[in-house]
Amino acid sequence: MQKRNVKLLSNTLIFTVGKFVSKIIVILMLPFYTSYLSSAEYSTADLITNLCNLLIPISCLGVSEGIFREAAANNDDKESFFTNGVVLMLIGGAGFLAISPVLSLFEYFSSYIWLIIVYVISSNIHSVCSQYVCAIGKTKLFAGQGVLNTMLTVVLNIIFLVGFDMGINGYVLSIVLADFISSLFLVFVAKLYRAFIPSKISGKVMKSLLKFCLPLIPSTIFWWITGVSDRYMVAYMRSDAENGLYAAAYKIPTLLTYVVTIFNDAWRLSAVSESRDREKCTGFYSDVFKYYIAVMFAGGAVLAVGSQLFASILFADAYYGAWVYIPVLSAATVFTALDTFLGSAYFTVRKTGMSFWTSFIGAALNIVLNILLIPTWGAMGASVATYASYFVVFVVRAVTMHRFIPFRMHPVKLIINTVMLTAIAVFMSIWGAKTEGIALSCVILAVCVVFNGRDVVLGCISALKSFKGRKSQQVE
Repeated sequence: MQKRNVKLLSNTLIFTVGKFVSKIIVILMLPFYTSYLSSAEYSTADLITNLCNLLIPISCLGVSEGIFREAAANNDDKESFFTNGVVLMLIGGAGFLAISPVLSLFEYFSSYIWLIIVYVISSNIHSVCSQYVCAIGKTKLFAGQGVLNTMLTVVLNIIFLVGFDMGINGYVLSIVLADFISSLFLVFVAKLYRAFIPSKISGKVMKSLLKFCLPLIPSTIFWWITGVSDRYMVAYMRSDAENGLYAAAYKIPTLLTYVVTIFNDAWRLSAVSESRDREKCTGFYSDVFKYYIAVMFAGGAVLAVGSQLFASILFADAYYGAWVYIPVLSAATVFTALDTFLGSAYFTVRKTGMSFWTSFIGAALNIVLNILLIPTWGAMGASVATYASYFVVFVVRAVTMHRFIPFRMHPVKLIINTVMLTAIAVFMSIWGAKTEGIALSCVILAVCVVFNGRDVVLGCISALKSFKGRKSQQVE
């Protein structure tokens, strides 16, 4: 127990230093982006990058996830999974290039096809390299390259947007070049060229990787539909300008997503290592989930109540009105985090087919609600649809995943937190411009923080004690 907590704490701290610093820098760049890109341009750039995020796992057959899962769990022949994973990535990349002319059928993206292609290819290379480095335990290098990647993106953005006035092309190209340079950095620093061993190319290993990875691809597509399709629908049914505001608003709850991403990088690494012992794995999930929900709900409530403050600090004046979408999107992000945590149970026990079905339910519901709500409510309708979809996925996953890892989920805490967070989202969205609405939301926020504060503090104390105890044992 103590060893597990120490490992999780150590990994989380490393990823926090690397990733959180990187992501905070990205958030702080929002005033820059909203100053140099109009809301319509920002909408287009956002839609391009999100289309690429959909194509990335499809074009590489989802192999980066398989490399991470198998290399992290297998101590005998990690190079074999990397080698065969790279081969599969190349096969998938060749297939993607062959069918890429199909993108020209979509007039909206016809001027940016070359950008989409290089974005997808460079991101796949970076993902395979970084996931393998993380899986083999080089967590400090993994975190460090994340900082490097962010700094390169920022510097290149300034050069391309300010120096060369390249607009949308400059915004996207800076991400492409940052991924490519970061990949080269990993190849030479981690000596990944030594991990690629042609003699280890095996049809059996590739088949094993594909068996694990392929169910994740439709799952990723459905997850993308739930989280991103609303932006395309807002742009189509309303306007690029409104979608630009909506896309900007989505960046604020991303602060919570970054915390989740940091934790989940460490969590997956620790959970996979415990996956062979069902009892230990169940206990590990139970220990962590209570503290996880406390941090997520308290954090989501803070973002929702502070939506106007964040908008005034991070958005240019023309984007300030986007604050109204932040409260509901913050609530949606909390359930995204809970869905991700429960989804890790499927990942850990190799039941990726369950990710497929639960993601499908969320995607189907999201599309139906978007069609019904966006014409009348605009981007607010998209926000509500997103929240409802993630909430339903959480309920379905909570019911189904107990067949695999039956850990304690603290239903009373979940229900009370859900009621408080939903109330804050409603009050801030409807009456947030009035003093009464803000005051009432602040009262609920205070209750939420007190309600969850004990678990947050106890979780930190427990982790620190475990870490200190481990250190003492090492000294002795």
